[in-house]
Amino acid sequence: MKDLRITAKRQKKELKFFLFCFITAFAINIASILIYKTRWIELISSIGYVLVLAVLLYVVLVFLRLIWKFLLKGIRHIR
Repeated sequence: MKDLRITAKRQKKELKFFLFCFITAFAINIASILIYKTRWIELISSIGYVLVLAVLLYVVLVFLRLIWKFLLKGIRHIR
């Protein structure tokens, strides 16, 4: 079996993507606190939901990136 090697550059890139997803989920949480006028303690108490949303956003982002990669590869192959 071959070893899978992930470079440090790739790890940093994926970490930046996940950080973007986490910040987006955190911003959604802040927006919901403002919209529904709840207490700010919800910012801390709902961090689990924020993490779940961040992972979900990351999975969707990975899926879209894979589709984009295969579409570009298919277009290049046709030409």
